[in-house]
Amino acid sequence: MLIAVRLRIDLAYDGTDFYGWAKQPDMRTVQGEIERVLHTILRVPEGDDDEPLRLTVAGRTDTGVHASHQVCHLDINEETLARCVGHMQVEPAMALTRRLQRMLPNDIAIRSIKEASKGFDARFSALERTYVYRIADRSSEIDPRTRNCVLHIDDDLDIEAMNKAAEMTIGLHDFGSFATPNPGGTTIREVKTAYWRRIPQHPLIDDGATMGERYRTPALESGLLCFTIVADAFARNMVRSLVNGCVQVGIGKRSLDWFAGKMVTPLREGSTGPIAPQGLTLEHIEYPKDDQLAIRAEAIRAKRTL
Repeated sequence: MLIAVRLRIDLAYDGTDFYGWAKQPDMRTVQGEIERVLHTILRVPEGDDDEPLRLTVAGRTDTGVHASHQVCHLDINEETLARCVGHMQVEPAMALTRRLQRMLPNDIAIRSIKEASKGFDARFSALERTYVYRIADRSSEIDPRTRNCVLHIDDDLDIEAMNKAAEMTIGLHDFGSFATPNPGGTTIREVKTAYWRRIPQHPLIDDGATMGERYRTPALESGLLCFTIVADAFARNMVRSLVNGCVQVGIGKRSLDWFAGKMVTPLREGSTGPIAPQGLTLEHIEYPKDDQLAIRAEAIRAKRTL
């Protein structure tokens, strides 16, 4: 009798050269790359109905969007998982971690793989997701090394106005002006926090001690303008569209009354489309305590209403 086990996989990736997370024919995607390598490591042919090796992710990211902390789960038979151990004297989950780390392309990093707690579902058990959008505006020093994860905008942005717009998003709202629903889904989401902050100019090591250098190396994010948003979940293009709306307010192209109107009347049109993807990173997925995982998953499957 085959015994199935659910694995929790924590990972990160540079989304620059991926057409998003979700597997697509003839497209390079994060899910597609990981599943391809899993089939190779575990010696399971593609299309095997008995062992599909299909990943379920906490939150799908779009083309060009990054993740410093993504979570997915994999259901697999214990017998299949054991194949990856070979001559390594470690548990199967650790063996799989090491083999994936070695065989995946260098724009994907596996943080950890472990047997999931009872009731865990990477998508439905999640309490909240945290995204950060990073911008270098006219007040920032442009660092070409960060071009794949920071958007350059040649304008002075009004942070106070942008924060007034961001404050309007907090709470339970229909974000239909800033997102598109999945088939049969909804754009109703609960935003827990949303704000813009300028990262202070500070040295890489800020402990007050001098190490003999004449120049204090600055932290890479010094001076950047960052938007942090936390919600129970996000609809498609929601974060990037909210960022675009805030930026339009920040450069004076749109008013706060316009933004308020888009929040009140959830209607999608051209002025509320998504901003460029490279500035966006999925930073964190939060889960409840183990005894609440299944309860949370069951509750979140219900379709939301206002």
